[in-house]
Amino acid sequence: MDLEQEEALYEFLENVTEPFTLDDITLYVQITGKKRNRKLAAEIGNYLELRKIAFRQDNRHWVSRRTCFESAVFTITPSRLELLNGILIPGHRCIPFANPLIMPHRYKFFWKGKPVPVTTTEAPPEELYPYYCLFGEEFAPQYIARDNPENEEAFNADPYEDPPEVSIHTMDMRLIYRESAFVPGDRFVVRTLNWKECSFELTKAGREKWPHAELDKWLEVAENGFEDSFAFLGPGASMEEQFAFAYWYGGKRMREIPSYSLEEFIFEKTNRVDTVPYGIETRCWFAGKEIPDEKALQNISVPPDITFIESLLLNIGIPVSEFVILAYIKDAFFRNDNDVESIINRLAPPVVNVNEAERELLIEFILENMEEFYQGYSPFIDRNTGLLRQRVAELHTAVIELSVKLQNELLQNGKIEAQTEFAAWLPKHTFIVLSQIQGHAAALLEDLAFDESPPESDVIAMDNSLDSMIDTYADIKELIRTGMENFRRSNLTVIHGGKTSNWRGQLWRMIQISIVSLDVWRRAIISHECTMEELHQLIRIGMDWSGSLRFRFYCETPGGGKEYLHDKIKLGDINFRGKKEIVYEYAKWTVKVIIMSSYQPANIEKTRFIAGDGAAPPENLDGPRHFKRLQAVQHISKQIPQPEFGLEFVPDVFNLEKMNHKLHEFFPGITVDTN
Repeated sequence: MDLEQEEALYEFLENVTEPFTLDDITLYVQITGKKRNRKLAAEIGNYLELRKIAFRQDNRHWVSRRTCFESAVFTITPSRLELLNGILIPGHRCIPFANPLIMPHRYKFFWKGKPVPVTTTEAPPEELYPYYCLFGEEFAPQYIARDNPENEEAFNADPYEDPPEVSIHTMDMRLIYRESAFVPGDRFVVRTLNWKECSFELTKAGREKWPHAELDKWLEVAENGFEDSFAFLGPGASMEEQFAFAYWYGGKRMREIPSYSLEEFIFEKTNRVDTVPYGIETRCWFAGKEIPDEKALQNISVPPDITFIESLLLNIGIPVSEFVILAYIKDAFFRNDNDVESIINRLAPPVVNVNEAERELLIEFILENMEEFYQGYSPFIDRNTGLLRQRVAELHTAVIELSVKLQNELLQNGKIEAQTEFAAWLPKHTFIVLSQIQGHAAALLEDLAFDESPPESDVIAMDNSLDSMIDTYADIKELIRTGMENFRRSNLTVIHGGKTSNWRGQLWRMIQISIVSLDVWRRAIISHECTMEELHQLIRIGMDWSGSLRFRFYCETPGGGKEYLHDKIKLGDINFRGKKEIVYEYAKWTVKVIIMSSYQPANIEKTRFIAGDGAAPPENLDGPRHFKRLQAVQHISKQIPQPEFGLEFVPDVFNLEKMNHKLHEFFPGITVDTN
């Protein structure tokens, strides 16, 4: 499809209010085409499947998001802060019942047929983030920044620090709260009047109005809808996409009342769905489980109606659209370096395996577009965006180069077991993080490939976004370098043998300990002689827990069962029949212990922590969900809830030296002489 046809496709989906067939949408889109395209129906079908912008009803019919969500009802439960200030913050409250192309501050609400007036609310941004976090916590600042130009300027002034205060558009609810005698716990029933324009009708529902049995039924349907979406679609492209498909798979009952608000469901009610880290982003997922790592760049930047040249690049590990290639060509003009080989080397670094036939096709494509670009290119007009495009292209090239090097390293390790072992030394979600950086960089390049230069405010925002991506890339690159060095060092000293009894006191392991559903992890060096009881002590020291609560260890068996481990069994004596992982259950917390490479230490070795991140939650909390809710309260109130967190809890702080000091106090005889 060309750009006009893509625009027509989205126009059709925004306006259709009944189930449609591929013939219906193809006929509409074809009218805008400049030339006949016999493959258009297939291209549209692929586009709908891969972009997830409509729902498949059966083998012939599709349903647009407008058809699914218009006239449906959902629930919003105002917070105490909103009731106190007489406001309602739209934020993420209307996901997925609102057109995702419309920003929340553009929503329109009606009460008894009359529009609810709009006001503004001033507050520090951290107090407002919880009202936008279902877009993904990492995107909350962007939504607040785009509420008005002043916010955007404030955020752009220093990309590394939040502004002291921002102003957002909110609904003026003072009269409504008074006349309806609204109290904490009361809800709004919200009906979508117009999905495309994001208009909604509010009515009140008292907190005791709905039977608990009906709410429990909705909860069960909602949990099934989310779990079906995870099973069929995986983590998806965004949280908004996950919510849309969860409500679709949940069926009509999920779009009716009685119901909980989406916030209540995610943060308070469900025990089967949780929010988890996904690279540098956030997703919903099965509670108690992590999203599996990828082992290659994902093709999030490639359009569904992939062209021949895009397919060529994808096959060599570069998932980009033709517009990215055009941005590299334009970058060459800005650099005053129009050599085709230079362009190819930036697009596909030398580490990428490009054969002669593929290179010739790339040269032909680039030369054709260079001629077209050269006629209209002006360095004077391009001066504001050329430097930005150059920096983005350099980052994109670096990400491609690093990911291909990692892929080559995986292939060099041959067997699946060796590849899995190598991947275990890499940072969590390595390829997911690289894919997300590459996808964002590719999107920026696409925006900078056209003749029209973006407004200066957009250029500043892009520049700040690029700075953040570069910092993230530098961090992940350093972690990858450390992981690869440790992997190679361990392989140089690897010992081949059977039970640890043959190598008593000499065979050691690196292990990774991480709390499921939280971005809290530790890496440690331990001996194969370490028992489960000793491992329990190591974990409790690493997480700053007392160790006095109930705990148990088990391994997952290939058939999905559990093999529980006795306290006295040694690490080296465990017969792993599946993945080399141990699950540690402690009170309400589930900790995954990944067993990494064996190695023979130097003359002296001792049990110690070598890396980690994040402050572990206090052990007495009721699991990850409760911990996250308290963190949200902390963001709003600016105060740590002392009774739950304790006086010594410092968010996000990991003190390696302090941890090892405690560890060495507990294990006074851990030094082992291997001579």
